[in-house]
Amino acid sequence: MKKKGILVSFIVTLCFLVSCKDNKNEASKVDKSEAIISQDIPVYDFEGLEPLLYTQNNKTYLINFWAMWCLPCVEELPYIQEYANKNPNVEVILVSMDFPKDIETKLKPFLKKNNITTKVVLLDDPDANSWINKINPEWSGAIPFTIMFNSEKRFYYERSFDDLQDIEIEISKNFNK
Repeated sequence: MKKKGILVSFIVTLCFLVSCKDNKNEASKVDKSEAIISQDIPVYDFEGLEPLLYTQNNKTYLINFWAMWCLPCVEELPYIQEYANKNPNVEVILVSMDFPKDIETKLKPFLKKNNITTKVVLLDDPDANSWINKINPEWSGAIPFTIMFNSEKRFYYERSFDDLQDIEIEISKNFNK
């Protein structure tokens, strides 16, 4: 009789733990989704953005200029997000070129729909002819455009990345990781 009572207690406890775990996972999914919606998306002019494009430490950064209306940009975002998820030691920032008025109605819903949780900032500076050259005089202004850098090295990509491996190869090749 004692064995039967212990077995029942064990099964009840096990069921409780499994059910709590499932609830926690569901809560985690909801929290992540809500974090995307409530994510603060700062709006910068170039002067405000520029400090994000340089570092004094040896941390590696990946800064991607993109927009929702740019198909190659949208196609590479999942790879950049996956890279960010797998490499928390690399600072990944997505610089949106969309309109500030669209943050709440278009940009945040777009990020949620596409599960983009990487840090997003918005660049709102109409004098592109001046700031594009400050970033890289060889940049035509086309997006997607990505900068990978640390305090010693800086690489520019005026193209989209084909997949996660494409990003990993460039980081590894250039930063000996």
